[in-house]
Formats: sequence, structure tokens, C-alpha cells
Amino acid sequence: MFLFSSVRRREDNLVDANAPGKASSFFTPMALYPEAAKRFLTFINASPTPFHAVHNAGIRLEAAGFRKIREVDEWEKNLQPNGKYYFTRNQTCLVAFTIPSNWKKGQATGISIVATHVDSPNLRVRPVSKTTNLGYLQVGVETYGGGIWHSWFDRDLSLAGRVIVTQQDGSFHSKLVKIDRPLLRIPTLAIHLDRNVNDSFKFNQETEFTPIFGLIEDRLNTIEVQNTSASSIEGNHHPALLAVLADGLSVAPEEIHDFELHLYDTQPSVLGGFGNEFIFSPRLDNMFSSYCAVEAIAIHAESPSFDTFKGNVNCIALFNHEEIGSVSTTGAESSLIPSLLQRLSPTPGLYSQSLARSFLVSADMGHAVHPNYSSKHQDNHRPIINGGMIIKTNAKQRYASDAVSTFLFKKLVERKGGKVQEFEVRNDMPCGSTVGPMLSKVGLRTVDVGNAMLSMHSIRETAGSYDIQHAIDAFSSLFEGFAELDSVLSVD
Repeated sequence: MFLFSSVRRREDNLVDANAPGKASSFFTPMALYPEAAKRFLTFINASPTPFHAVHNAGIRLEAAGFRKIREVDEWEKNLQPNGKYYFTRNQTCLVAFTIPSNWKKGQATGISIVATHVDSPNLRVRPVSKTTNLGYLQVGVETYGGGIWHSWFDRDLSLAGRVIVTQQDGSFHSKLVKIDRPLLRIPTLAIHLDRNVNDSFKFNQETEFTPIFGLIEDRLNTIEVQNTSASSIEGNHHPALLAVLADGLSVAPEEIHDFELHLYDTQPSVLGGFGNEFIFSPRLDNMFSSYCAVEAIAIHAESPSFDTFKGNVNCIALFNHEEIGSVSTTGAESSLIPSLLQRLSPTPGLYSQSLARSFLVSADMGHAVHPNYSSKHQDNHRPIINGGMIIKTNAKQRYASDAVSTFLFKKLVERKGGKVQEFEVRNDMPCGSTVGPMLSKVGLRTVDVGNAMLSMHSIRETAGSYDIQHAIDAFSSLFEGFAELDSVLSVD
């Protein structure tokens, strides 16, 4: 829980700065931003990597009464009506689900799913990162996903991820680490040495994109590697880097056996804009949707009426590796959802019936119309920030929405008084994709939705503080009302 302490203090400052009486007389009601946005800031500031996001999602779910189960166990034999369960895979993806009160073993049941992803474009430390050049200690990194890489220059960067360490009993454990101070920086070349930089900023991602970590000192170069076994990584990284990690984990450097480290921007996520209508933050794509999914199912499980709820099994799935194609053991093309369906419906007949009663909301961020580049949007499809949920449609099936799934989602949003916006890409531009088309292949009715944002894949993105609540409401409506709505829809 220590991950959240510093963020709470920042939020307290935000509340004080906008307390009644301190705003000007023409300050808009938007200044009274939703509590949901404040809670989201806590989550995203504590979640610089998918490892941390999954861990923090688990904390929220357990507070709502969810019980952690393991894929290796036969948990399907012990499911109970009104049960709340979740499991993770490889610390980087999470599936949580609730069982309705009228659920019975051996009967087909539909499943209502919100699917998101927790990975974002970033830089990752190489397996052999030790680099020096002209008196500088540098750390070798690899690009992950399709980032706007020029936005990573001149930022205060640090490290977070997971580390394999030795326990006192001789066993090994994967521990999360988050270094809360700037360690790294990718400096730009001064304009005096590149007079054309404002006309065309180009750089080589291999040779001109390596962060500086420090200056070489005699003591750093005289440390000898003592352990040369196959599992030792001491020769692959600067001793200073291992020392920083060891300090953050309260272990000795030689107790570190391997790691997966991501670079992240130490500048915290904040509310911004005249009336705090914006969120300025890294990783909004797609921590935004992931947080809202977790919060919606937690709120549903905490509801006083939960014990009497009748309907579908409700589920959220937070996947990894969407930014690089979802083809992995923890991505949307993995066995996670088919395996869950098979364990809930263990015969071919039950499985097929359950699929027919199920519905998937693929939730990922969408492109808000940009005031300086409005021509990049199709004239009739220009979503705005804080304008409500976006429904994404593409005739080439880059998005999985169709008339039936779109209708269902609109009716669900309508239940709580929400609004929707439509998005289609221009015919002369390529269209991105999501986890929706991949998951729809198993037979799930699917709609692709999201919330509007600017600067997608930049190190600092922009979304709407009110859209947090819009998404939570939409997902909550799915969990509360889909089965009833589906029962009055006939598609022959």
C-alpha cells in the first residue's frame, strides 16, 4: 500500500487548491471534477508498468470481496452463487468474474465481459544494458510498441518492473520495484549543433536514443564481478544500476538474478485545464479503460443488491501485449477467455450455448478531434473529450462493432443517462485495431468502444476527467442490465 501514499498527498493539494472560495467568480462547474478522476490518478501514478497495474487491480478487487484463485487449481469445482473471483497470469494480465445468485453448475450461462489492455508503448532495459561512452554511464534500451519516441527526449525518467531475487530460505521470488526518483535522461542535441531541428527532428533509435545514467567514476570501474555462473547477471549491467535496484528492494546486489525493467516518466499524472477538465498523464492508453473496468466490477460486487443479482457471469479481462499484436500467453489471442468459458461451461453443448448468451465490450482509448489538425478526422465522426463513450466502427473489421452490438451498447449507456459518440476513420487513412476483433473470433458478440483522448502513444497524453465516470457508468450498466436487455432482442 506504500505505493499510494505520495499520490494521496498530491491529491490533497489539488483539492485544497480548488476549494470553494478560492476559484474566480467565472470558474465553471467543471472545476468540481468527479471523485472518480481523483481515484484514477492514485491508480495510474502507482502503476508505471503492467506488473504494477495488475497488482494494484488485485488490491482493489480484494477490498471488494474478490478471492484470488490459481489457474493450476481445480477452482471450477468450488464455484458458488454470489462468488467473486480473480486470477492472474505471469503478473501481467488479470481476469476477474462474479457469479450470479441463480447460477447452477451444469447449466449454460452467458458471460458479460469488459476487455482492456494494460501495456503501453515505452522503453525497456535490454538483457545486456551495460554501456559507456565518452565518460557517461548509459543504459541500453529497446523500444516497445509504436511510441511517439521524440516525446521521450528531455524527460525525467526512472525504472520500474519486476525483479527475481533470492529469499532467505533459498527460494526465489518475483518482486515489484518502482524507483521514485529520476535516474535516466535522453538529452536532445542543442539547437546550435543542429540548426534544422525545428524543421525536421530525426534520430537513430539505436545510436541516438540511449539514456544517460551517470558519469563514470573510478570506483564504478574497479568493481569486479565475483559470480560468473550462468544465472548471474552482474556482468550484464552497471554495478550502479544493480545497486539502485538492490536498495529499492532491500536486498544485496548479488541476490538479484534477473529482471524486466521499464522506463517511465517520473512526472505524476495530474488534472489540468481551466476547470480541471483534463487529465495529463502517461499510459492513458489504456490504463484509463483498465481502471474503469476494475472499478465498475468492484462497485457491482460491493452493491447491497449483489447477493440477489440474477443475470450473466460478469467479467473483466486486463490483457498484456496489445501494443505489439496481442500474440502471447497473456495477450488477447491467448487461452485466457476460451479457458474461462470452458471451465464455466465444461461440455461442448454448454460452451456453445454460453457463447450465444455472451457479450464482449472491447474498451480502448479513441482519438479525440484535434483543434489544430481537424482534417485528420472524417467530417461526421469527430469525438470530443468528456463527450461520453465512443463507439468505434470499421467496415474492414479493424473494430468488431456491428449494428446489433452497437445497439446493445447504446441501450446500456442510456440506462444511466449517458451519451455516445461515433468514430470511423477517413477512407484515405489506415485504421488501428484493438483486442475486440481477436476475441470476437471465438464467437462472442463484440462492440469496440473507448473514450476520447489526444496525443495517443506520447509520453504525456490528454484525456477527460469526466470521462472516467462515463466509462465506469457504461461498464456498470453492462454488468447490471445486459441479460435483461438481451432477453428482449431477437436476431434470427
